[in-house]
Amino acid sequence: MKPVLRILSVLAFAAALVAAGGAAAQPITLHGAVQFNDDHVFNRALVRFQELTAKYYGKPINFVLHKNSELGLEKDYFAFMNQGISVDYGIVSPAHMSTFSKAAPFIDAPFLFRDVDHWNKVIDADVLKPIADEVYAKGDVMLVGFAGGGTRNIFANKPVRNLAEMKGLKVRVQGAPIWSKTFAAVGMSPTVIAYDEIYNAIQNGVINAGENEAAGVEAMKFYEVGPNLNITQHAITIRPICFSGKTFKKLPPDLQAAIIRAGKEAGAYGRQLESTEDSQKLDALEKAGKLKKVVFTDRAQMKKLADPVMADYAKEIGADAIYAKINAM
Repeated sequence: MKPVLRILSVLAFAAALVAAGGAAAQPITLHGAVQFNDDHVFNRALVRFQELTAKYYGKPINFVLHKNSELGLEKDYFAFMNQGISVDYGIVSPAHMSTFSKAAPFIDAPFLFRDVDHWNKVIDADVLKPIADEVYAKGDVMLVGFAGGGTRNIFANKPVRNLAEMKGLKVRVQGAPIWSKTFAAVGMSPTVIAYDEIYNAIQNGVINAGENEAAGVEAMKFYEVGPNLNITQHAITIRPICFSGKTFKKLPPDLQAAIIRAGKEAGAYGRQLESTEDSQKLDALEKAGKLKKVVFTDRAQMKKLADPVMADYAKEIGADAIYAKINAM
């Protein structure tokens, strides 16, 4: 090798060593996303995920949590995680996973769980693992934990006390087909509208109602346009803590292990937090005169009308075995 080429080769090798050493010295930075502010339970669950991951990893690591829909909505977060860009972790509704798993939205469907205790039992028994495996295999997004826990009711610009008053109610539903199918079966007129457009849609008379857990009603101020909270208790929210598969594969094994462990624990923390605070938030809003809780007397009949739709849909999307397990618990 000529002297000049030898010198250049040595310099290039030395530069590579310096670059590698510099890169190794820089802490890894992970970006998260959430639609809400600091007070919302989803944000707090993700903060706990960050804290636990840092604790179990035991090395310097940076987290940047983008709040208040800074990076879009949950559907955008899932697309980013699937592509391995912009968002590494976040909380996403199962409705936004249907492109990769038809069964995913089913775990958040109406009348799937009898109550919060049944819901917790299903999650703790890992009954939802086949769906998480499918989302990872086809969407390259890992469901590392399950948060949620809020009982969902219908908020509306008028009281809805029974099925007769519910008939024809124009209500916003999530994009997953099971929501439109079940709500139509009980006599409502469901329509799919983006989450951040619900307030204006009710205000402008496009719809009469929406459905959400207490944390969402409070954070989005839905009570201002839908002050009648009709206690249908038709669903219990499940919100997976998601992590980009493309990001995960690039991380060192000890950080991967920390993320898996932290995800499960942060999910349990989020569930306990939201299910505990749910009724407290509603009571506080009612006491402040911001909403009125309306007793709904036909919940059993509502469920009876929805059950056949749920069973048919479970069979259609290949989730009938999971549905049977949930019902048997």
